[in-house]
Amino acid sequence: MEQLVGVHHHHHHHSLSPRTPRTPTRAQPLLHHLPSNRFRDPHSQIHAAAGRILRATPPFFLVLLAAVYLLASVTIFSAPTPLLRLRGTSPRPLLLSMPAPEFFELHGGGLRVRLTNIGAAVTSLLAPDKNGVLADVVLGFDSLDPYLYISVVKNCFGAKRVNLFDQNGTSPYFGCIVGRVANRIKDGKFTLNGVQHNLSINNPPNTLHGGFKGFDKTIWEVAEYNEGHNPSITFKYYSKDGEEGYPGDVSVTARYSLLPSATLKLEMEAMPLNKATPISLAQHTYWNLAGHNSGDVLSHSVQIWGSRITPVDQTSIPTGEFMPVSGTPFDFLTGNMIGSRIDQVPGGYDHNYVLDSGEVRLGLRHVAKVADPSSSRVLDIWADAPGVQFYTGNFLHGIVGKGGMVYGKHSGLCLETQGFPNAVNQPNFPSIVIHPGEKYQHTMLFEFSTE
Repeated sequence: MEQLVGVHHHHHHHSLSPRTPRTPTRAQPLLHHLPSNRFRDPHSQIHAAAGRILRATPPFFLVLLAAVYLLASVTIFSAPTPLLRLRGTSPRPLLLSMPAPEFFELHGGGLRVRLTNIGAAVTSLLAPDKNGVLADVVLGFDSLDPYLYISVVKNCFGAKRVNLFDQNGTSPYFGCIVGRVANRIKDGKFTLNGVQHNLSINNPPNTLHGGFKGFDKTIWEVAEYNEGHNPSITFKYYSKDGEEGYPGDVSVTARYSLLPSATLKLEMEAMPLNKATPISLAQHTYWNLAGHNSGDVLSHSVQIWGSRITPVDQTSIPTGEFMPVSGTPFDFLTGNMIGSRIDQVPGGYDHNYVLDSGEVRLGLRHVAKVADPSSSRVLDIWADAPGVQFYTGNFLHGIVGKGGMVYGKHSGLCLETQGFPNAVNQPNFPSIVIHPGEKYQHTMLFEFSTE
């Protein structure tokens, strides 16, 4: 669901390579140390000088000197800057270490998942076919660089080039969590509590997936990483007030875990700390159950438990209406092959379905079932969100992915459970505004099997 006009981020490019997963430890703040010897400790100088004065000073002046010394000590130790300004030197800044981009792996329940703390993204998932043969069913990249900055694309002559986005000016959002608000916000603005907020316009005339640097392009902290019997990883991110135009500070966590039943579980939470703000997160993995390098997904069968969609205008913003899918190319209430009617949908599927008819289990609704006839792999998705964006990779073109595979149009499909697009501007849509003291929660299950 990504038609994004190419822009140039002002980032310095660094070559990053995959690293062996490790258990992260909380980094400690680092201080630059002052030069040695020729800058002696000012406290020791003060003590030495005081000693010499004390030996030659009458008692009345000793009391006065002690008071002055005490006042000077209090001033020094209560100063807001922990470093002293010495003659000929400048104060050294306090340097805080930042999380380093890296890969992590989870193994369990017959699945092998690789993730990165860039965008809390799933970069690969190996699942067995009907014969037990594992294949990577997630579109993505072999290295970390493209998740932060770039896509490598091939032009029509086969020549490679590097750009922020692919040749159509789109960012694929491979595998990541998008936010602060997933999908589109009309004209990049909304009014909340009488105040208008203007967001980054990265999908003119609208805002898409949080802006130019949404949650997908940030490096999350790894709060917990378990590789044992209950494999899981928890990512944390602190979104600041004013980030991409959104109000208030928000603390966000995303926990991935593998269950024994060949299931990947994702639990997303967010808490606004000081201002009401819209929050709607979505997981944006592109699935190809035949294998990421197998071509398009038009032969996949899809079933979506949504009896209505929210139709959109020419800029992909919902009109506010609800349209029944019965009798239209959008009807996936029973399993249908994607390619059977996609030519009747201009541009391909990129629409929000109202989840209203699936079975509910442990608070989660059955969202969709995807099946690949060639491998017999099946993916069932469960979630507690009101909607799901069904997107068929319409804007993928010439993106060089894992193993040099070139991902083209319809190479993968997304099923992004979410709040409704532009809900912050549509009073008749379920609200996505979260207030301080409240908690946003969004859970998903990705169940793998064969048929």
